[in-house]
Formats: sequence, C-alpha cells, structure tokens
Amino acid sequence: MTELNPINDAVSYGYEGNVALLCINNPPVNAMGVAVREGIMHAVEVINDQAKAKVIVVYCAGRTFIAGADIREFAKPPMGPSYGEALSALEDSALPTVSIIHGTALGGGFETALATHARVGISGAKFGLPEVLLGIIPGAGGTQRLPRVTSIAYALDIALSGRHVSVEEGARDGAIDRVVDSGDPREIAIATGREVIEGNLNTRRTADIDVAADDAAIDSALSMVQQKNPHLINLAECAKAIAASTLPLSEGLEREADHFRVCMNSPQRSGLIHAFFGERAVSNVPEAKGETRKLDKVGVIGGGTMGSGIATSCLLAGLPVRMIEVQQEGLDRGVTTITKNLDGAVSRNKMTPEARDKALSNLTPSLAMQDLDDVDLVIEAVFEKMDIKKDIFTKLDTICKPGAILATNTSYLNVDAIAKVTNRPQDVLGLHFFSPAHVMRLLEIVQGEQTAPDVLATGFDLARTLKKVGVLAQVCDGFIGNRILGHYSKVASYLVMDGATPQQVDAALEGFGFAMGPHKVGDLAGLDIGYMTRQRRKEEGPDPKERYAGALADKICEQGWYGRKTGKGYYLYEGGAPVPNPEVDTFLDEVRAENDITPQDFSDQDIVDQYMTAMISEAARVVEDGTAKRPVDVDMVFLFGYGFPRFRGGPLHYADTIGAKELVTRIDTYAQEDPTYWQVPPLLRKMADDGTTFADLNS
Repeated sequence: MTELNPINDAVSYGYEGNVALLCINNPPVNAMGVAVREGIMHAVEVINDQAKAKVIVVYCAGRTFIAGADIREFAKPPMGPSYGEALSALEDSALPTVSIIHGTALGGGFETALATHARVGISGAKFGLPEVLLGIIPGAGGTQRLPRVTSIAYALDIALSGRHVSVEEGARDGAIDRVVDSGDPREIAIATGREVIEGNLNTRRTADIDVAADDAAIDSALSMVQQKNPHLINLAECAKAIAASTLPLSEGLEREADHFRVCMNSPQRSGLIHAFFGERAVSNVPEAKGETRKLDKVGVIGGGTMGSGIATSCLLAGLPVRMIEVQQEGLDRGVTTITKNLDGAVSRNKMTPEARDKALSNLTPSLAMQDLDDVDLVIEAVFEKMDIKKDIFTKLDTICKPGAILATNTSYLNVDAIAKVTNRPQDVLGLHFFSPAHVMRLLEIVQGEQTAPDVLATGFDLARTLKKVGVLAQVCDGFIGNRILGHYSKVASYLVMDGATPQQVDAALEGFGFAMGPHKVGDLAGLDIGYMTRQRRKEEGPDPKERYAGALADKICEQGWYGRKTGKGYYLYEGGAPVPNPEVDTFLDEVRAENDITPQDFSDQDIVDQYMTAMISEAARVVEDGTAKRPVDVDMVFLFGYGFPRFRGGPLHYADTIGAKELVTRIDTYAQEDPTYWQVPPLLRKMADDGTTFADLNS
C-alpha cells in the first residue's frame, strides 16, 4: 500500500498509479475545520502541479465521510480559507475530482461532495443538508450545486427538511452518481479512480450544468414555509437561494451568500444554535458519568396512557418489558394501547412489521407484581396519589432483587418521601416521562436525597437508550418543568379571569411560537391532573394571601370535563378541529361575579409579556435554589417537554434577549397590582445590577 504524504495533521495525499488519493483524517467525524479546508486547497494544487495523475479521488479515514462543520468554530470569527475557497479548488481542478461517501456526508460535508465532479456512495451511507435546523441555510454552495445535479424541486425537499437521505435514494434522483457495495473507502477510491480513467464513470463540473427553472415549486415552497413556520425566516431564505440556482454558478453563489448573511444576523439562529448545543450539554454533567447498573429487563407498573407509553418507549429500544396492572381490563387496555403505538410506528415507516412483532414478543403483561422479582429497573406509573405510590414501593422493596432500581414517574410528589418507605432509598430515583412517553423526548431524572451515583448514572444511560434528552433535577414539588408550569400557568388563569378569553390567550401564545396555547395543552394532557394537584394543595393549606387561579378550571372539572379524553374541556372535541366550549363562558361570568372582577382588555403583547415574565421568574428561582443545575437545563426541559418554540432557545435564553433590567422593571410594575404573586427573584435583581446574563451562568 502506497504511503500518503501529509499536507497537515488532517489531510494527506498520494498515488496509486495515475490515481491521486486525497485522504481526510480529522477524527472523530472528519469535521470540515480549518485544517481540512487548508489541506484540501493545498493538496489539489500540489496534485495538479505534479502532473502525475489523471484523476483526484477524495475519501475519508475512520467511520464517516465529512460529517459536517466543526462545531468548535461556531462561536468564533472565521479562520483560514473559507468553505467557498476550499470547494472552489475541487470544482475548478483541471483534473477530474470524485468523492467517496461512507457513513454520513452532512452540511459542509455533502457540499464538499457536490463540489467534486462525481459522487460515489458506499451502500448504507447517508447525506443531507441540515443547516435549516440551526437557523441558517447551506452556505457553501449546497443551494446552487444540488439543483444542478438533481432539480429545484428535489433540492427544496432536501434543504428545507434537513432530512438524512440514503445514497440509494440519491442515486435515483441524481445526487449520487453510483452506489457500490460495502468496502474499504480507500480501496473503493482506487477502483473508482481507475473507472474514471477508463471512461466508465462520467465526471462533470456542476458549474457546467444548467438548471431548469421551476417557479411553481419555489412558489409552493415559500407558501408552505410561511404557513407552517412563519417564525423561521431561514426557510424562506433557503428557498430563495435555491431559486437563484438558474443563474451562472458564480452569481448563484453570491446570492446564496446574501441569503446566508440574513440568517446569520437573525435572533432565531442564536436560539437554534443554543438548542443544538444545549441538547448535548445537559448530559455533560458528572452525575451522568461513571459506573452504571445492568439494564436488561424493565418492569412498568400501570397500563394507562403513561405506563403504556413508557412500555412502548422501552420496547422500541429493544428492552424486554413486564407490565403490571391490578385488573385484567386495565391490562388488556394497556396491551391494546401498546399495540396501537407500535402499529403507528409501522404505518409511519419508523419500524418494519417484523420489528413490531419482535417488540411485542418482548412484552409480558401480568397481574402479579411478584413477576418483577428479576427485573433490573421498575418504573411506577400510577395515579398521583402519595398513599398509592408508597404502598407500591413498600411491596417492591420486598419483591425486587437486591440492586434493582426503583423509579417513580411522579409528576409532582416528593421522591424522598417515597424512598423512605423502602429499606433501599439509595436505589430510588424519579424518572419523569412526558406524555405521550413514546413520543416526547424529555426525561427528568430526579435525584433523591440518598440516590446512589450509579443509580443516577443509569438514569442517564436509560435516557440515551430510549433516545431521550435526560435532564437532572432535584426534589421539589413539580421538579423543574412542572414547578415552573405551576407558577406561570396561574398567569394564564389570571388573564382570563381579568378579561381575556382562553382562546385569546392560546392564540397570542401560538403567535409567539408555541405549537399550542396553555388551555389546549391542558385539554390534551387532561384537566384532571391539575385538578387533583389543586385539591392536594388545598388540603396542605395554600397561602391565604395568594390569589386562587383554579376557579374556572375547577368548575370545568366538576362537570366531569377533563379535555380531549372526555370530549369536553375548554374546547369541544366532537370531530375535526377543537372549537370553544360555550359553557365555559358561563362559568367564567360566574367566576368574575364571585370575585368582583370587572373585565379589562389585554393586547396579545400584554399576554405574551406577562406569561413569559412569569415563566422566567420561576425559572430563575429554580436555578437559584439548585433544583436545576444551570439555565441550559431549564431551557432543554421546556424545549423537549413543554413545546417551547425551539427557535427562541428556551425561556432563559429568551430572557437574555429581553435583559434582566427590563424583566425586573416589568415585575415591579405588575407587583403594583398583585405583590404576592409578582416578586423579583434575587438572582434576577442581581443580574440586573451587575449586567450579567443567564448565558454567563451556563459557563
């Protein structure tokens, strides 16, 4: 095997006969960093100057082709040659250039492949342009070169969705010139180079390919993104850049750069980048590392909506599950729900019928809790009643084998109080899933006072296995998300009591970017959950100074209306889209009369300001008292569990766009009407005084 000559630490070149090999080796994923860009430019120049070869074949060492940009450069000023300069070297090379794609070629990686004169994919490899998911657009020629080798319509599909595409699909549509069976990328590079020399694989510069205009596809795409994602300006900018691909390549690249700059200067880019890094940051904590316990068998107690969802999530991850119920009817219902969930995955092409059957074969339903005697982890998912949970954990303590992890899926209750009924509190933690549990990606991992380190680390290991975003939380009423929700949801109720309607509040917050307003969310989750929590807190003795926010919701629940599950709540669900429940207006008039409230008018901006300020206030307290480790943990909880608009980055990232001083001013103003509810968190006042941000606390 011919030795390669290093250009730098990331790129080397060499020859096999008259085939020049350009190897990129920048572990772990061959990111397109400055050394790779410099190396590509220099290697192409050297190979052309040496005039020993008839073709240049680009391939990568390791497990993947160029998987994308080097994320370490995201927050830094541009360094070294630009992407455009490096890729122009490949495009303009006098010798034909070919790329060999294995693993993944994403973003700048696929744009590199598009700049070569032909692309060969190794079976199983994938490519894509996921930049829109970060609030930007492909900025290294992707919007110009992909339409040239495929079509405008195909480029719109790939670039606007950000999806990963198999090389087999790409070969059908022109993005990939040839697919070969699996093999060593270097050997395939040599063979491909010889094929080019022998005339068995055509090469061509993308600059030489004309693009057929497709105004209908562009207009349709612009209409679609405006309707579905009006807040994401990068999607429209991407479509406009693709429209410019009918121009000569040099002009099209200039247009692409213009549209790219628009996106780079938008606040949504900052929010989406924060979300990208935040998803990775939440598991980068000491508690997520270290030794873990075995996790081969899982028990789930409860076959209701949540228990069935948790069981489905485990089955989808390949974990055997024993599901326990107390009555046959409930057990049958749970099995039926799980089967429907898996059938849904098949219908959406998320799994094959064979994989579904294998998953169902891993499900063992039972009415005997004793059948949990050999599982490694039990997740309790029954009603939010402390006495019921304590009874279950008392039994589990005697049934489960030593070292088995006992987890509660409680949404609010004290994990330490549950742990104390066992003789193994070190084995107990909270695993708070979000409904539907097989869909929602958030998993709050709640650390009890005596939870063992390896139990906590196993919680994070489970999150990874289930492909969820695990976030560490400490014990308090509601943990991170529901504690904050419990605070800011009162504002939604106050606004309605004081003059707004549930529909106006929902519409204002949907305009802000939430997929659903709070009243629609309540109907979807089930109004009975909040009702039980309010009744529990009444028994515990609420603060007599605090204005009661649950009067309207209580009246609705007292009718047996719990939202979607009963067909009525704030809205009616009689088929089709939900419509306002007219009887709610009657209850609202009663609540206002009982509390001597004269309705006032609120603008949509008033609603958004109060709602978000309340959310940020309690989020600041959650960080201040250590319930959440950092602001980014709060942000990820709300992005992945509460439908917070991703492009805004999370409540505390959004808070930084407002500024601590403005937030303190708002709270002080609102406090003139309700000083009990509206109180400035000490952390927020300190930030206003010293000019710091929540982002500063993340570092």
